[in-house]
Amino acid sequence: MSGPLALVGGNEWNEGCTFDRELLEASGGQEVLVLPTAAAYEHPERSVQTATRWFATMGADVRGLMVLRRPDAEDPANVAAVREARFVYLGGGSPLHLRSVLKDSPMWQALLHAWDEGAVLAASSAGAMVLCDPMVDPRGGAFTLGLGLVNGLTVIPHANNWSPEKAKRTNQLAPADCAVVAIDEETALIRQPWGDGTPPAWRAAGAGKVTAWLEGEEVPLDRLPV
Repeated sequence: MSGPLALVGGNEWNEGCTFDRELLEASGGQEVLVLPTAAAYEHPERSVQTATRWFATMGADVRGLMVLRRPDAEDPANVAAVREARFVYLGGGSPLHLRSVLKDSPMWQALLHAWDEGAVLAASSAGAMVLCDPMVDPRGGAFTLGLGLVNGLTVIPHANNWSPEKAKRTNQLAPADCAVVAIDEETALIRQPWGDGTPPAWRAAGAGKVTAWLEGEEVPLDRLPV
């Protein structure tokens, strides 16, 4: 059974991200594997340092896996690290770079394997966008292909900083069968498996709010595809 999935609206590893403690507990371990891939051109080591400080407050260790280019996503040691991890966290940055590194790579297959085996998967901002299909193209707000871990759902991260006009345009451009989810910073949309045969369900957690639309109408989270 796949593990919990957290789609985070950005500004990850900060005090509003109260859900990280429960995700850590759900992983059953004390290590978080952080991939700063999306921040490859924005001092990725700083992302790892921020995550390290944050999870240290919970008594957990962070291992930064510097998968910054396509060859890194094909390196057997990196692939094995992801495959064996119990908690993988994709940080924010450029969704287009993250997609180009992971798409159809051994690393992506390892990530799917770990999650399918019950590992916790969290992804913030660019990471949350890329895991969905379709995803919002940051170059103009239209839609493009994501990696499709979640289909029929697209994420607007940093929603508390988006203008109503920009959100309206994204809704207008969304395919008819695609849910649009706006997630505030330091906030997560979490897909929680129950383990008792009950279908997974989405819920919001953290400092801000999560708003979902389908065909331009606001809908409750239980209308989202799982």
